[in-house]
Amino acid sequence: MYSNADKIEWTLIFVYEFGQKYGLTAKQAFNYLSRYQGIDFIDRHYDYVHTQSFQSMVADISEYCHRKGGGLI
Repeated sequence: MYSNADKIEWTLIFVYEFGQKYGLTAKQAFNYLSRYQGIDFIDRHYDYVHTQSFQSMVADISEYCHRKGGGLI
């Protein structure tokens, strides 16, 4: 359906955009998203998330991670 390369590319750009919004390095953003299951959410729902704007998905996944215990919102 979607290649791993496409999923990885989109996810890396998302991690960068997430980090920019919250003043985090890419590593910090990835660690946060991994810890609070944002990366897992992206992997499971890639067919939907990649069709949305990065701005919209940053807001949505921020809220998702917050519900999972994350402090950023």
